Formats: sequence, C-alpha cells, structure tokens
Amino acid sequence: MKYDAERFLKEVLSIPSVNGVDGERNLAVFLRNFLQECGLQVILQEIDKKHANIIAVLEGETKETVVWNGHLDTVPYGNPAQWDTDPAVPVKKNGCYYVRGASDMKSGTAAMVWTLAYMKEKERIPKQTIYFCGTCDEEKDGLGAKYLLESGVLGKPSLFLIGEPTSLRPGVAQKGCVWLKLKIHGKTSHGAYPAEGVNAIEYGMRIFLRLKEKLEKETHEILERPTVQMSMAKGGIVPNMTPDEAEIMLDVRLIPGITTGQFLVWLQELITEYTEKTNGDLAVEFHVQNDRMAIEIPKENAWARKLDWELSVKELPYNHVGINYFTDASIFVKETPEIPVLLFGPGEPQMAHKPNEYVEVQKYLEYIDVLKKLF
Repeated sequence: MKYDAERFLKEVLSIPSVNGVDGERNLAVFLRNFLQECGLQVILQEIDKKHANIIAVLEGETKETVVWNGHLDTVPYGNPAQWDTDPAVPVKKNGCYYVRGASDMKSGTAAMVWTLAYMKEKERIPKQTIYFCGTCDEEKDGLGAKYLLESGVLGKPSLFLIGEPTSLRPGVAQKGCVWLKLKIHGKTSHGAYPAEGVNAIEYGMRIFLRLKEKLEKETHEILERPTVQMSMAKGGIVPNMTPDEAEIMLDVRLIPGITTGQFLVWLQELITEYTEKTNGDLAVEFHVQNDRMAIEIPKENAWARKLDWELSVKELPYNHVGINYFTDASIFVKETPEIPVLLFGPGEPQMAHKPNEYVEVQKYLEYIDVLKKLF
C-alpha cells in the first residue's frame, strides 16, 4: 500500500477537520482517494461545501453486513497556550502522537480505513460484508449520520462497531443525552413583598433540583448514575423586583432503562405539581433540543463475547467499560434498537476535547490487529 499503518495515521492526523471551521469534506476526499487506489468500492456523499460522508465496501462471503463507523470532525483546539505543541500538527513524542483528534477519534477512523485497505490488498475475504462509514458533524448535530441513515445505503447490519476512544477496552454501554430548554413564566411583585409574586428563577431551580434528586436514585452497573446539570440560565428584571421570566438549559445524561419519554413524564409531573401550588400563576414550557438514546449491548451477544476472546488471546485487558458522551450510534439505531453496538477504539477517553490530546501508537497498531482477527 501507499502508506504503512503509522504513516497513514500521521497523514490523517495532519488534515485539520475542526467542526464548523475546517472542511471535513477534505478528510473524506483524502480517505476516498486512498481507498479507491486500494481497489475498494467507495462512495463520497456530498452534503455541502464543507461536509461529506464516505462509504467504503469490502464484500464478504455472506449477505450479512457489519458497519464500522468513525467520525471525521474534531472539536476546536481551545486555548493554544495550554498545548505543549501545535494542536493542528501531529508531533510524535514518547511513542504517542499529540494533536487535536488523536484520540477522538481520528486514530480509530484511520485504523478502520487502513485495515479495510489491507484486507482488500491481501485478498482476505471477511465472513460478513463490511461497510466503513466515515461521518461528518458528529461533534454537533450528527448531520452526517442522519444523512447516511436517510440514504438507506446501510440496510440492516448485524453490528455497528464505533471506533470511539475506549483505550482498547470493550465499550458495551453509552449514556443518552437530552438538552432541554425550559422557559418559566411567573408573576412579578415588589422585592419587599415576594409572597405576592411567583419567582420564575426560584421555580426553575426547584424543578432542576427535584429532577437531579430523582435521577440520582437510579444506577447502572457500568455507567453508574445518570446526571443532570444546569448549563445555562438567564432571568430577572432589576434587584428589587420578583422575576417573572426565566430560561434555563439542562444537560441530561440518561442510562439504559430510562428513556427520554420517561424523563419528560417526570418533568411534566413536576410542572403540574408546581402549577397547582401557585394556582396557575406559574407556567413552564419545555423544548427538547437534542435527543440521543442510551445504548447497551447484551452481555451474551456473540460479537461482545468474540471481542472479549480476541483481547484475552492478546493478553489485553477486556473489562467492559461505558462512555458518558453520545456517539453517532444513537442516531444509527434510534429506529432499530435491536441492532447491537460495540464501542471500541485505540484512543484515550480521558483525553477527548482536552489540551495535549494524544494516542499511543502501540494501541493504534494493536487495534488494527484486533480488527483483522475479529472480522
């Protein structure tokens, strides 16, 4: 092939693809060209001038399909002064590449692409037909995953393998995510007579704290507790008036077993309770701005057991882990939750979105080896 595995990783890391700033399409085109040179079937899904997906297909022995997925975009660099190296340029130190996207998740994406090309070149035919899908805009709205799903290209695969950073451990669960905007309408009064008003800010805080208390009673053996935090808030008129309007934003992370619908039932129950207590002087509107379902693969799933086995053979840790952030998987299986999802990648989850993000080259190479054996 044109590049060995490590050289290919460096090439991928060298193409800036910050969401909303750079053209993620540029990385898609680079991957398209590489895979075409290796003789694979490739589709470039053009979305707009900056956004594109890439789909590559390696035919297998059967009609069964699996999907390998990696996203093309990264988050912004943050404050460059907090980096020891240029966040846009991959630098190798102590067996690691430092650059934005090294762990989240260009290393996983690069490994999947290189492995697919290797299998094609060596004429290694997998049992299942493999679709590699490189998606854009994962870090914001999931534009690429939604576009891919709507295109109907994928059909109904037997597995989604998502190369998000798990430090080579089997990721068997991920939290769901709901971004919820609440608009609270109260009743103003003189600040000296608060009982004559309905404080919109205070009731917004009460609703938030009650939801927090409710969620903290739930737990999951891997993901532990769901969370809710108030991430934005505004309201108030002047210091000596009871605020009659407030707006808050909640970031909610749900565990498997708690759906967005169930959470919204709890919210509506609280709204009803407080509306009745204020004799209708309180009104609350809510709007869901992001809705990503929680995901979990059954312990007895054959793919999960096979991954455990391959890791044990290589004497690598295979303790199951989960991730608290959402991935494109929550879009892919929203209408087909019966399709299993494995989260498995070479990056370090604790380095995602942080300064001095890195990936260990050895883990990247071991990941490639596991992919070859797994499929």
